Amino acid sequence: MTGHNPGMNVTGHTRRPASIRDVATAAGVSYQTVSRVINGHPSVRPSTRERVLAAIEELGFRRNATALALASGRTRAVTVLTANTTHHGYASILQGIEEEARAASYTMAIGVLESAEEAAVAAAVQRAADAGGGLIVIAYDPAGVRALKAVPAELPVVGVVETPTGRPGDDRPWVWTDDREAAYEATRHLLSLGHETVHYVAIPSSTRRTSARTTGWRQALKEAGAPEPTSLQGSWGPAGGYAAGLELAKSAGVTAILCGNDDLALGVLRALHETGRSVPGEISVAGFDDAPHSAYLTPSLTTVRLDFAGLGRAAFALLHGVLEESAPIAPHPVSVPELVVRESSGRPPATERPGTAVLHPCS
Repeated sequence: MTGHNPGMNVTGHTRRPASIRDVATAAGVSYQTVSRVINGHPSVRPSTRERVLAAIEELGFRRNATALALASGRTRAVTVLTANTTHHGYASILQGIEEEARAASYTMAIGVLESAEEAAVAAAVQRAADAGGGLIVIAYDPAGVRALKAVPAELPVVGVVETPTGRPGDDRPWVWTDDREAAYEATRHLLSLGHETVHYVAIPSSTRRTSARTTGWRQALKEAGAPEPTSLQGSWGPAGGYAAGLELAKSAGVTAILCGNDDLALGVLRALHETGRSVPGEISVAGFDDAPHSAYLTPSLTTVRLDFAGLGRAAFALLHGVLEESAPIAPHPVSVPELVVRESSGRPPATERPGTAVLHPCS
């Protein structure tokens, strides 16, 4: 074997990638022997194995996913079913899955759930099943929840779900963040500043009328003996927060608002600005998720940081264990939410000392 650039032929032109048969020819063995070496089969003599590995290095051979699937009998692929690819949480989960899949030499495909209608969901699940490999479903919305339920029992699947109301059985390969605890801590923070109560603008819940975030908010109010205002139902985006903010701005008794995500908080901040309500001078605002823009708003947004990318990595790791039969199936929460206190939360007007301002730097 000659010591030239494996990506170039003798004339200096780019050549095609080396194949498993090229490696076999260079090493003087059959392509089946090369396949056995690639997959760590024990029935290969050490001298032959060294010859094959040297040929692989010399030729710059890279394993083809399709060839590897044929050799191993497994499809090294994962399909992610999701109804959204742009919102911060969804996009970060996808990023985490892709990073782990790439590291494990798996290919990743995304199947978009275009609606929650039964026929559309069934078709999307069937396409994912036909692709082979495993499946991850982001079940943060009705379409995702329906898709997770529709996955055939024989198909390896992991669900990224809302915080369960109780511990699921060990046959449920799910991962989640503790949204209930996160909302509880955010509400406690606002109450600790001296606010009589905290109003709440909710995101839609995928599985039930009351989401885990709403439950955490209510628990903190109850423990503090604080009044529980009627929560306002928002959406996933700033428009829902803007509409809720205009409504809340009408009441002088509103001094603290917790929003179900940072996009809602963005809309609330805009509405308060337009109605002349200062933040945090008159009203404190806190969000949820710590989206990238949250630290750069004016004022910067107090929020709860959730590790969505870590959630995606954990989802793939769980699925990988199932596919490779190397780890037991066990549902589990992922990471501990972190309260990030910034400029948008402070003491209510009645408890501020004259001439002072209360600012909370980013932690």
